[in-house]
Amino acid sequence: MPVIGQGSLQNVADALYLKGIDIGIVQSDVLAYVKREGIHPSIEQRINYITKLYNEELHLIVGAGVNSVADLAGKKVNFGSEGSGTFMTASIVFDTMNVEVRPTNFDQALAIEKVKSGELAGMVYIVGKPASLFRSVKPEDGLRLLPVPYTPELLETYLPAQLSSNDYPGLIPNGDRVETLAVGAVMAVYNWKPDTWRYAKVERFIDSFFSQFEQFRQAPRHPKWREVSLTAQLPGWTRFPPAEQWLAANQIADTTTLRDDFQAFLSEQAPGVVSEVSSDADRDALFEQFLLWQKQRQQ
Repeated sequence: MPVIGQGSLQNVADALYLKGIDIGIVQSDVLAYVKREGIHPSIEQRINYITKLYNEELHLIVGAGVNSVADLAGKKVNFGSEGSGTFMTASIVFDTMNVEVRPTNFDQALAIEKVKSGELAGMVYIVGKPASLFRSVKPEDGLRLLPVPYTPELLETYLPAQLSSNDYPGLIPNGDRVETLAVGAVMAVYNWKPDTWRYAKVERFIDSFFSQFEQFRQAPRHPKWREVSLTAQLPGWTRFPPAEQWLAANQIADTTTLRDDFQAFLSEQAPGVVSEVSSDADRDALFEQFLLWQKQRQQ
């Protein structure tokens, strides 16, 4: 039974303390934020994950006169509702980059209007691309997506990602791309003991979800489901034992993680190559060549 959550932080609290909540969808950086803020002691032992889901991209929208993240220092930037996933990620990213801004907590739809008017210098929104909120933005609105640099410190927690003019024609000039970060959505669960009925209940869900997962990859499901790799590992997290056991028993053959790693490698180590590969078909062809090269090396 689905329940409407109130963001990653509240979803973690619900999984820890509410009797009726078995699983929560949170962002992959929530443990880093909780540990940094000292909110829930021993969180690494109390919360596990079942699987990493799709990635959500960081969108940093700015108005005129802002050409770099450093230009936002001392200015108002909307982080969304306090306690939301966007608020949490924005806090971590700006702190990591040592850029002190003046966070606001407006609704995202209102925030974009305030960026247009100049009341806000920028806004952060964590959402899977393309975000419907930005569909109505036109070039004459004077807004742009600001690049977020791939620093080693940020890449310890986040994945490199890109936004293109195909995603946001009103925010990115035709043919251009903008570097940004991505955060994973995670299916989190309380670390139940094996002899409890809640453990058995979640174990039954895992068997049903994993065994039928391929249905999520089919149309008309959202394309983001095709990014999901059930076998993906999450640094800093421990997988719930029944999920680990199911994956080991079924030995899933999945290239999604390898594809994500390949794209991350290109974005970080060979951005010139990424800029030259402009279509999904070209990227797929390059990835297939990479798989062939890897197979030949292993023979």
